[in-house]
Amino acid sequence: MSETATLPLLLKQLNLTSMARHWPALLEQAEHNAWNGAHYLSALCEQELADRHSRRIARYAKESHLPVGKSLASFDFAEAPDLQRGRIEALAGSTDWTRRARNVLLFGASGTGKTHLGAAIGHGLTEQSVRVRYFVTTALVQQLQLAREQLRLEDALHKLDKYPALILDDFGYVKKSEQETQVLFELIAHRYETGSLIITSNQPFAEWDRIFPDRMMTVAAVDRLVHHATIIEVGGDSYRRKTALGRVAAEAAATMTPPMATTMPSMATTTPTATTTTPSVTTTTPLPNAPGSEVHPESGPPG
Repeated sequence: MSETATLPLLLKQLNLTSMARHWPALLEQAEHNAWNGAHYLSALCEQELADRHSRRIARYAKESHLPVGKSLASFDFAEAPDLQRGRIEALAGSTDWTRRARNVLLFGASGTGKTHLGAAIGHGLTEQSVRVRYFVTTALVQQLQLAREQLRLEDALHKLDKYPALILDDFGYVKKSEQETQVLFELIAHRYETGSLIITSNQPFAEWDRIFPDRMMTVAAVDRLVHHATIIEVGGDSYRRKTALGRVAAEAAATMTPPMATTMPSMATTTPTATTTTPSVTTTTPLPNAPGSEVHPESGPPG
């Protein structure tokens, strides 16, 4: 009896919290099914590993700061008919490319779903126990710029090394200033062949001179990014624009419906007023002997 009483405490001291929670139920199952000791212990270990995996996935998802709800299942591939769905699913379903520090570069016009696809790939990686960190590029650049001013840029870059994949969203909106683009270039150089970058941009490489202050830095940044990269162009019309136009059309249709509905009762109420005039006509007919006023419908009124 004393052995079973101390077992929960021993398991917690060993940081086997799942075993401490599930051992009574599994022991009852083992006795019922006549498991031997090894089978029972194996079941406890499997439960511990499964719970640890679930907690790890939940922790990685929380720390990733990925946009909620942007998964492959919720992406409308019909809006991007030229997009190869298999390539996106392969990136989201495999971790091999992150181990080889390859990059994913998503290009396309504003509103075509680049952020959604980048986030979906990130969600797929976290579900496979890969740590991912999502950033709006301008926000990350500001953090790195502040770290540089405080003489701790190198430390800030090394802290990002714990994430095998970094997502830099809206890369093209970085201001063309020496301070911002310099730290952005240092991030790219630091991650080269050591960690993966997932970048979304509405500007093609030919227009990256608008981001970096000089041609040499632009060429050097592009060279490091594309050396080990999968480049995907996301075509189609702006999904946000289509959604907005659809919403406006729906609201316009909704505002036109009530007046049509209210006119129907008013038309219906006119019918009883018309029928009530019939008795008033019939009541005037049976007055044959009114003095000096005999009326014959076929002859008209007296002269």
